[in-house]
Amino acid sequence: MNLRRNGMILPLAAVLFTGCASGPEQEPADLVLRNGHVVTVDTAQPEAEAIAVRGHGIVAVGTDEEIEAYIGGSTRVIDLEGRLAIPGFIEGHGHFMGVGQQKLNLDLMQVRNWDEVVGMVAAAARDAAADAWITGRGWHQEKWDRVPEPNVEGVPLHSSLDSVSANNPVHLTHASGHASFANRRALELAGIDRETPDPEGGEIVRDAGGNPTGLLRETASGLVSRARARAEATRPEAERLAEQRRIAELAAQEALANGVTTFVDAGAGFGTVDFYRTLEAEGALPVRLYVMIRESNDRLEQQLADYLMPAEENDYLTVRAIKVTIDGALGSHGAWLLEPYVDMPESVGIPTVPPERVARTAELAIAHGFQLNVHAIGDRANREVLDIYERTFAANPDRTDLRWRIEHAQHLDPADIPRFGRLGVVAAMQGVHATSDAPWIPRRLGDERARDGAYVWRSLMESGAIIANGTDAPVEHVSPVASFYSTVSRRTSTGEVFYPQQRMTREEALRSYTWNNAYATFAESSLGSLAPGRLADIVVLSKDIMRIPEDEIPTAQVDLTIVGGVIRYQRPETIADDRS
Repeated sequence: MNLRRNGMILPLAAVLFTGCASGPEQEPADLVLRNGHVVTVDTAQPEAEAIAVRGHGIVAVGTDEEIEAYIGGSTRVIDLEGRLAIPGFIEGHGHFMGVGQQKLNLDLMQVRNWDEVVGMVAAAARDAAADAWITGRGWHQEKWDRVPEPNVEGVPLHSSLDSVSANNPVHLTHASGHASFANRRALELAGIDRETPDPEGGEIVRDAGGNPTGLLRETASGLVSRARARAEATRPEAERLAEQRRIAELAAQEALANGVTTFVDAGAGFGTVDFYRTLEAEGALPVRLYVMIRESNDRLEQQLADYLMPAEENDYLTVRAIKVTIDGALGSHGAWLLEPYVDMPESVGIPTVPPERVARTAELAIAHGFQLNVHAIGDRANREVLDIYERTFAANPDRTDLRWRIEHAQHLDPADIPRFGRLGVVAAMQGVHATSDAPWIPRRLGDERARDGAYVWRSLMESGAIIANGTDAPVEHVSPVASFYSTVSRRTSTGEVFYPQQRMTREEALRSYTWNNAYATFAESSLGSLAPGRLADIVVLSKDIMRIPEDEIPTAQVDLTIVGGVIRYQRPETIADDRS
């Protein structure tokens, strides 16, 4: 990928300097950033003014005067003009191709009610080819300004979509990714009717007469997804590959524009990993990927040994983890709980995979040297995973430094919180989920369970656990600044603060998005901090989020994103002549 040609490298807004005629005291750097507030996340030197980069690595961090020695005639020097420079943000849990795919779908994240969704589908249907699928993502019934009528469990019936898209199948994914909504045509293509049984780990929601409403929870969504895949398979291979490349390009652009230099891709099949391999070999991955493989145990047994790819040098693709999902999401009533939902007392959620199957995955992971990362949101799901981890660790005392993770760890029984620190289990959480979900969490769990176990960052840190931060994009916007703000403020869009005793300090929040995420991906010796010998993954922000008033943090923008010493993004509003 020619990054300059496609606009991903942009001219710098800063003043460019040349070195002194007498020559440098050190071997010249290729790039110097100076006159800034550098927060290194390195305990040996927490703050500095300037950074020198040679090749893809950092050669020096210090005062402007100290770094002056690294400036030669060919050195590109950027005056930060007091701006904040920090280690590149590491997206601790997201879905890389999903971020790009979101750009091609109906974006339903900001809709105020179901009527707006229907209007967007109607407009898409008018322009769609015959039988073409209409897809979208981002709706969340708890965020609508009114409950649709008629409804089942607060979600409408598919007839509302049938009236505007009778011939085009429609499939709209819930914001959480753990439920979806389909119109009649999509249900027909998926073979779903009143006689269709619920699949293992899923639910086809039905009305009082037993007819599918269109709402599909957890693995039931896969019935429609497979129907879409069958239609997709009829397209020419070249057309499908071109779209796949476009999706990856869009995802990378979105990540870099938000200061993400490494993206932890939380679940990709072997085929997607092969695609990433191709991109890396072509030099077409401008952002680093740490990939969790998501496949059945049978496929893992057959192929896992061929896919271990630890990071070396300036690698842009690392594969050394497995992803399993043991329950659903709280918003779609799929999180697996110890006690019933307050607003759905007949349900304790959905275990999407039997614990014994997860235990088998754990055996495969430890046998092949892979990290195991299990999605668990409800308190029952988290307990089951901790039990599996504890048994596996005890059975393999010679295997150390495993850094196994629980993805989300959102709702915990207080008795299980100390187990994270004791077992060395990483809590891979998403700060922005807390403030996004906060208005309706007590409705699901009640005040006591919400207070004592929902997004308990402070309690987990006190247990000795490492918290890895992220956004779960495209569930939320891939904005580390927004998630950082949620983590330090726990303030919702209405101004309320969600159990403030669990807030992080700014230093803790920054660490959770840099060094902690590097540790959680076995990369802390090369990423996550700014120090000589580390890879030059650096982000410059328009405002100093470590010093400005808390309520101004969301207004900070990414001015510059550097990956491996290469400028991959600069905010267009700061463009000036490039004299490099």
